[in-house]
Amino acid sequence: MNACTVCHSDFYEDELGHQACRPCTERVDAALRALAGADGLYSRLSDSLRPGSSSGGPVVSGSREAPTPVRMGPLSLAARGGVVTILQTWLVDWHEALAYRHPRWSGDLQQQCDQVVNRLRVLLPWAAEAHPAFEEFALEVYQLRRQCEAATGGERPARRFGVICECGTILRITLESPGKKCDACGAQYALQELRKLPMAERRAA
Repeated sequence: MNACTVCHSDFYEDELGHQACRPCTERVDAALRALAGADGLYSRLSDSLRPGSSSGGPVVSGSREAPTPVRMGPLSLAARGGVVTILQTWLVDWHEALAYRHPRWSGDLQQQCDQVVNRLRVLLPWAAEAHPAFEEFALEVYQLRRQCEAATGGERPARRFGVICECGTILRITLESPGKKCDACGAQYALQELRKLPMAERRAA
């Protein structure tokens, strides 16, 4: 394999045969770190369960209908079946691929989140080199981080801007876009190539 499966950039010589390049591996590691810990995104989900507790605005009183007791978005991420379960499913898969014994969990969901994140980070270099579904894992971790950030009011959506494909089509990307395919001509751009494309001029208001 000559290119990263995540950002599609060409590998350096010592990365040939891997699934992901070092920058993408580091980005996944950073996303995992952001989820865990006492001040991490997963921990902050519990503070976002009450209606009106996010950046979405104040709670409006006086409605004839009783408000929803909790916000369903943060709850679905925080509960079993959400962030922790998704990460645990990946770790089970990695252990099976390595012929390791089934991982074990202990404590509450926050403790289990910290445990699974720590273990995934230990095995991350191996996965970036050899796991055939590393791209899927990376994109799912990115998605979990974005969902937790949105649920907790942590960050605004990434700003989108336009670059011009060689065929003249404007491609809408963000600074986090790992790569982009032009639907008009079929050209595939890796992250480094996207950054070299000319910027599209903003339309006059």
